[in-house]
Amino acid sequence: MDRNTVRVPGAKIAFVLGGDDDPATVDDFDVVVTLDDGSRWSATLVTLPAIERTMDRWRGTGECLDGAFFQSQDLVILRHPGVTAATDVLSRLVAAGQIPYTLVRLEDAD
Repeated sequence: MDRNTVRVPGAKIAFVLGGDDDPATVDDFDVVVTLDDGSRWSATLVTLPAIERTMDRWRGTGECLDGAFFQSQDLVILRHPGVTAATDVLSRLVAAGQIPYTLVRLEDAD
């Protein structure tokens, strides 16, 4: 596993980070969770301040009705930034059996 992949009981979590992202403070990133049964699940993990920054930026670009709304199909909002905080939340979701109800299932590759 590389430095952006973490093993927790019941799953492997792969964090999709940009080249400039600091794992300790990143607050807007994607994740792929592979459960031990082989099923794969994805989400976009974001903090409220990151959503606010995005909406403020959109006010100037015109996206999403000039930043009037924010929508994402696979959104999971985190209270705290960073890979460590995300790992804690995701490992708790795995332990509680909540991944299928919280993340979006990825199609199996044949």
